[in-house]
Amino acid sequence: MEFFRPICMRLSIIIVNYKTTQLVLDCLTSVYKYEMADVEIIVADNNSTDNIEQKLKEIYPDVIFHQMGYNAGFARANNAGIRLARGENILLLNSDTINIDNAINKCDEMLRNSVFSAAGVQLLNPDKTPQSSGNFAMKGGLNYLLPLPYTGKFLKGIADIAKVKRPSIQEATDTIEVDWINGAFLMVKKKAIEKAGLLDEDFFLYAEEAEWCNRIKKTGKLCIFGQLNVIHLQGESANNAFGSAGKGYLNLFDRKGLQIMLSNFVRIRKQFGLLWFLFDLMIYFITIPVFFSGAVIESIFSGVNKNYTLKQAVGFGRNMVGLTKFIRPIIVNKPFFYKVL
Repeated sequence: MEFFRPICMRLSIIIVNYKTTQLVLDCLTSVYKYEMADVEIIVADNNSTDNIEQKLKEIYPDVIFHQMGYNAGFARANNAGIRLARGENILLLNSDTINIDNAINKCDEMLRNSVFSAAGVQLLNPDKTPQSSGNFAMKGGLNYLLPLPYTGKFLKGIADIAKVKRPSIQEATDTIEVDWINGAFLMVKKKAIEKAGLLDEDFFLYAEEAEWCNRIKKTGKLCIFGQLNVIHLQGESANNAFGSAGKGYLNLFDRKGLQIMLSNFVRIRKQFGLLWFLFDLMIYFITIPVFFSGAVIESIFSGVNKNYTLKQAVGFGRNMVGLTKFIRPIIVNKPFFYKVL
């Protein structure tokens, strides 16, 4: 049984930091712009060594600061925050988000007065265009095959012919039920966490919220409140950590891409089983020669690579080689910290 502190306030907000002090401060400014009565904010720091604790004491002395002592990633740091939390609802909030139009308070009120166990909001890019905020689970994690170079486009074509429902919701304008919620803004009733358990600490970064939402959904429905908006700078904190320039989860060619791929496979194994893991892994390996061939052909016949470069193909191949050392732990499915940073 997990240890949870007694509920004594309406909402706990947990922000994980790793060398993104200015993003955290900007996020907090947007939060405190609105009345935050009966709310606590917990910053779990992954050993940033950037003087964030002192800055929080000076600017936001009411914020609870928790030092992890090492780069623990998303799941472990949020779990530490959840264990400290005293709120009836708990919000996991990325440091690279901006609260607009009092979305946090409105989401808290809507969730507590609903049948849902967890909720998200419609995330927006800085230019106010929508981001994917909620998703439907595809059997076997087949949605993780769609970003694959060339292979993914072929599979999308087959899915369109078969009229398969797209796994992600590009824009929600009303309340929509989903299977899992983007971890940049994920609000959960504490009583649901007490039943479902904490985030799986095998994950370092990525896919952990999808696996967690699968367990939370067994306690009740999940939704996106599309009426509410929060700006998400999408990937700023992770890009700083990995030295990556890629947005979202489509960059499979650098070290961040390796972490994305690894975490996705861990989720597939945990949620869908060994056979689906092996099947998806096979498709990834088949994509290596397809990727190289496609990049070469494009280079020859178009003069420039319209979609992908040979450098990206090499990066993808390198990541697949790096992935092989984790295959045995994933198959065995015993506790293991899947971290490449």
